[in-house]
Amino acid sequence: MEQKNNHLTSFDDFLDEKYGKIGTEKRTEFEIGAKSFAIGEIIKEERRLQKLTQEQLATKTGTKKSYISRIENGHSDIQLGTLYRLIELGFGKRVNVAIW
Repeated sequence: MEQKNNHLTSFDDFLDEKYGKIGTEKRTEFEIGAKSFAIGEIIKEERRLQKLTQEQLATKTGTKKSYISRIENGHSDIQLGTLYRLIELGFGKRVNVAIW
């Protein structure tokens, strides 16, 4: 990790330096990508826990295997309706959204 004045750089400082301060366009794009990746990882893990293939999940939710793959790899902006279908129809769970 990079050092500044013989002190370790915090992760927040690293992000500020690399992507700009919170609220800047570059930082917002990074944050969106990071959240897309995190959602994909959650979906991938739940699918694996339920022993479903991407194809099976796609069939249950009316999507395509390639779309499930793109979501799981963080390469697709997932619409809220699709997220609900994946979680609720695909996994039988509920989605709660919080804004803070």
